[in-house]
Amino acid sequence: MAVELVQAEKHSPMKQSRENAISVNNISKYFGGFDGVIALEDVSFDIADSEFVSIIGPSGCGKSTMLRLLAGLIPYEKGDITMLGQHVDGGMDGVGMVFQTDNLLPWLDVCANLKLGADIAGVTVSAAAMAEMIETLGLVGFEKNFPHELSGGMRHRVAIGQALICNPQVLLMDEPFGALDALTRDRLNMELLRIWQAEKKTVVLITHSISEAVLLSDRVLVLSDRPGKLVAKVEINLPRPREPSATREDRLFGDYVVKLSQLMGVN
Repeated sequence: MAVELVQAEKHSPMKQSRENAISVNNISKYFGGFDGVIALEDVSFDIADSEFVSIIGPSGCGKSTMLRLLAGLIPYEKGDITMLGQHVDGGMDGVGMVFQTDNLLPWLDVCANLKLGADIAGVTVSAAAMAEMIETLGLVGFEKNFPHELSGGMRHRVAIGQALICNPQVLLMDEPFGALDALTRDRLNMELLRIWQAEKKTVVLITHSISEAVLLSDRVLVLSDRPGKLVAKVEINLPRPREPSATREDRLFGDYVVKLSQLMGVN
């Protein structure tokens, strides 16, 4: 089975039965005005409802900038973004964001840190919903622990829970596992897949790891070096559910890694 590759130059709306949760149309982003640094140039793609999409590319290509545009945290100069049927212009309801660092408050325990995300969003969380989230995150028994009493993986699970507790339809993740060791990263990848499958969220993940993108995603979007342009969209046709060792033993997994590496200029 050949790796399926869709060149970005042939962009067209996704031919899927699911509606698009996100539509990015000819987006350009400049820092320092139109005469400044061009971070992203003429980027277009669609993401279907409940789809898991990763964005990869060289360092400095605008991956994290793209995620912040989707979240409405920074403005864009050209083009248009719609999410959940609304024009993105500032913060959006129904969207959760997970950053590179866990950003937990050290004086709050697990439950209080989880509730913090809801408090900021003005969402009321019932005791039953909190208990369900603790179970979903695999943190039963650690409800009253403080961040310094948790492993790195547990802290990142709490950070994911801060976003999920508000029940967003879209989850945006900016390299949340980049600083973790390989074993912990694999475990959290499986936790993320389990949560995604149970919650049916639309997920956009920024990652530097090609193998992680292949392991997790329905599709991988590849950005060029700065100015970031979308150079390819690769469908990941690996069976689900996925388990790291079994999936990596699949010959097609290796084919995807090689193809994406080539697209990023890795020999």
